[in-house]
Amino acid sequence: MTSKPDADARLIGAHDLALAALREITPASSIGPAAGYLPEDDGSVSLRFENRLAGYPGWYWTVTIARVDDEDPTVLEVELLPGEGALLAPEWVPWAERLAEYRAHQAELAEAAAADGDGVSPDDELDDDADDDLDEDLDEDEDDLDEGDHVSDILHAGDVDGVDIDELDDSVAEADADATEDDQDEDDETEDDEAGALDEDAGEVDEEE
Repeated sequence: MTSKPDADARLIGAHDLALAALREITPASSIGPAAGYLPEDDGSVSLRFENRLAGYPGWYWTVTIARVDDEDPTVLEVELLPGEGALLAPEWVPWAERLAEYRAHQAELAEAAAADGDGVSPDDELDDDADDDLDEDLDEDEDDLDEGDHVSDILHAGDVDGVDIDELDDSVAEADADATEDDQDEDDETEDDEAGALDEDAGEVDEEE
């Protein structure tokens, strides 16, 4: 078993470099105090800082730093990683698998219901109840129609709420005819008045001559 190399003291102490890299991707208010480091297999060091972002309890800002030979430390990677006991999202499951599990569970429930009900499932009982309710509604509708038969003996096709439409039509026609005659009489009187006025004017002209 190969052990990890000893952490470089210059990398462990490169907090200022790590904080500068973090401030480029997140506000300073979301960065907490230093929370240790993790030596990596390749000799680099991951410096950790507490996270103050809401919704990420137990997560840490992590900055991986390395250096080549005697060069100054440099930043390799900056990320937000979960710590031990951090709140994580559930493992993603494809929709096809979830659907298959749901259908299998529904089939199990149906079989259990059929076994408990001696072959009659709760859905069948609900259907029977619905059929009974429908029959009762139909019977009530037939009774209402029977009670309304005597109304049809009184009212015919031309009646609306007990009023004979045919009688209304006759009365309206008579009223229209009377109105037409009155208008004609007024027109005749107007023509007679105009003719009389013309005759008077003609007589006055003859007298003057």
